[in-house]
Amino acid sequence: MGSTPHRSDARRNREHLLDVAREALAADAATSMNAIAKRAGVGPGTLYRHFPSREALIMELYRTELTALIDLVPRLLDEHRPLDALRAWFDEIRRYAGLKYGLAGVIHAATDNDRPDPAYALFVAAIALLLEAGARSGDLKPDIDPEDVLLQLSVLWRVDPAVDPGRADRLVNLIIDGLLAKP
Repeated sequence: MGSTPHRSDARRNREHLLDVAREALAADAATSMNAIAKRAGVGPGTLYRHFPSREALIMELYRTELTALIDLVPRLLDEHRPLDALRAWFDEIRRYAGLKYGLAGVIHAATDNDRPDPAYALFVAAIALLLEAGARSGDLKPDIDPEDVLLQLSVLWRVDPAVDPGRADRLVNLIIDGLLAKP
């Protein structure tokens, strides 16, 4: 029992560091580890104990963001009509794309080294759940390839939110319009 508070404190500290890093990197992808530590109210050593490099921090953000997005799909389908669930999920994808925009180079370098990204299959499966529910409801075309949808969504990672804040919304609407059974 004596070590449990320490582990829960360490977990809370790690989550706090990730939250601060997510916010800082979304505002400026070039934010340094020292700036993140300062913003989190900790010394650089504390940040480096949790994340030994900037790449490790970014990859952990990538993993936690993708996991959250994947885990969101069943809840959205339980709470909303399939088309509304798809729209809500795409809104979250758009939000995530704003974070990923400045970090894409690091993420691609870490995931494009001849090792399959384990999140890829889970992400495609999440899209498939949304598409299947939408096809059953009659809102979406049947037999849409979820990897095709992922490819369409990947354009969002290339949209600089500072240059044209509305572009990602317009692109999401175009993607959804293309999926509708009755446009």
